[in-house]
Amino acid sequence: MSEHKITATSRKDEGKGASRRLRHAGQVPAIVYGGHADPVSIQLEHERTWLVSQSEWFYASILDLEIDGKSEKVLLRDMQRHPYKQRIMHMDFQRVSANEAIRVSVPLHFLNVDKSPAGKTAGVVVMHELTQIEVSCLPGDLPEFIDIDLSNLQAGDTMHLSQVQLPKGVEVPELRLGADHDVAVVVARFARTESEETTEAAEGAAAAAPVAAEGTDVAADEGKGE
Repeated sequence: MSEHKITATSRKDEGKGASRRLRHAGQVPAIVYGGHADPVSIQLEHERTWLVSQSEWFYASILDLEIDGKSEKVLLRDMQRHPYKQRIMHMDFQRVSANEAIRVSVPLHFLNVDKSPAGKTAGVVVMHELTQIEVSCLPGDLPEFIDIDLSNLQAGDTMHLSQVQLPKGVEVPELRLGADHDVAVVVARFARTESEETTEAAEGAAAAAPVAAEGTDVAADEGKGE
């Protein structure tokens, strides 16, 4: 687990008006909660925070949050963005304890698909059904990402959640809920050609035609009865 440090300062003013003033001053209002301690309102420099928010690790790593010179371990739990401006509106951080398991969505990195039999087969499309998965582990075991090696992927294969190789101490809570939750992560399927789609459409139209004709005859017979 890599260490990532961010800096903040505590703040006393709260409410919508105070948050607006902070944003105008180039600051991001935020809150830190959890960890058997009272919530604390903080502020972060927007430009620096925006830059680190472009990094994947920011969303799935234990962060060293330094507040007024005192550091504590936290996770980013929520970040509100402006609808169309490159501006962070508010952030929520949760304190973590070294001895308490946490749940975090971790990004997946797909490797070696071009070297796989599926990747070398013409007409095969490799679909990433998931791009991240929720894991449970102690903070010290949290991976920033999980690599998935696809070098042996064959055309027609489906890789499920239970087949993902997890780091030591990490598990997927979803799998405890039963086989129905062992969803597909990667699928290698043959792409449908334009001619196949045209044929299916024609067959569908032909199958529907007799039904329409029968409906017309019934309506005509009912009309005669009247």
